[in-house]
Amino acid sequence: KNATRLLSWHDTTYYSTMQPISPSPSRQSPMRARRLGGQSTPSTVDRDQAMRDYKLSIEYKHLKSHCPGGVFIVPSLDDVRLFHGVIFIRRGVFTNAIFKFTLTCPPEYNDANTHPKVVFSSYVYNPHVHPETGEVDMKIPYPEWIPHKHFLVTALTYIKKIFYIKDFSDLSEEAKQKLPNQDAYNKFLNDQEGYRRRVAECVKEAQRSTYTSLPGSTIRFTEEDVSHQIMRDLLAERFGVNEDDANASFDSSASSLVTKEGVLESIQRAQAGKSSPKSSPRFMSLTPN
Repeated sequence: KNATRLLSWHDTTYYSTMQPISPSPSRQSPMRARRLGGQSTPSTVDRDQAMRDYKLSIEYKHLKSHCPGGVFIVPSLDDVRLFHGVIFIRRGVFTNAIFKFTLTCPPEYNDANTHPKVVFSSYVYNPHVHPETGEVDMKIPYPEWIPHKHFLVTALTYIKKIFYIKDFSDLSEEAKQKLPNQDAYNKFLNDQEGYRRRVAECVKEAQRSTYTSLPGSTIRFTEEDVSHQIMRDLLAERFGVNEDDANASFDSSASSLVTKEGVLESIQRAQAGKSSPKSSPRFMSLTPN
């Protein structure tokens, strides 16, 4: 009964397979034979997969309040186990980089030792990222993936961490030899200037490709248009943002007044075009399809 309640969101797939079994012995015998032979019936297979997908949806919901800062993922429209993501690097040698990636969970995800797969579509020069495929080796930090201990947030926290690592002392010698980009690792150890130069090139390349999106991606960047500036003006008016300040910071008295209702009101006004846009430079916005 509890399992049925949990699976209510997936009832189309699950219950479509739950056909009544005919009382006829001729039809019951094959089903009984499969059970005796240890084979899963179609309904059992679908139920197990639905439970895995349900757990994955819970993990994604958990990210709403626990996703690492600067990291964003949006589910694919076609595959419940595929996510499109982006990470903004705010400090360190990768400062101002915007890297896009995909996170894929195999159908068996939430079984023991079934790792999620993270692949950067942006070029990333990092010891932890394969220079040709863009894949992050998740088995280096987590040789065993334990479903009740490791989650989507675990993978996202790790891919953020690799851009802020200052040394590799916490890795075993065997793990160091397995790092996907040995050239980056050797430069990090022996040629810091050369390493920083390659990283700077990588950051510039990522910035140049900001507006290029993968086919089917649910995350895309767009250049500024009138509606963006209208929205900024309305938010400045509504919440007291000082636009004359280069950092556009909130003053302490106004920032406490920011509310969901106020933001929604500003969005509605922006959609109605009830503001005159000011001129401003191009900017990047993250917009789910």
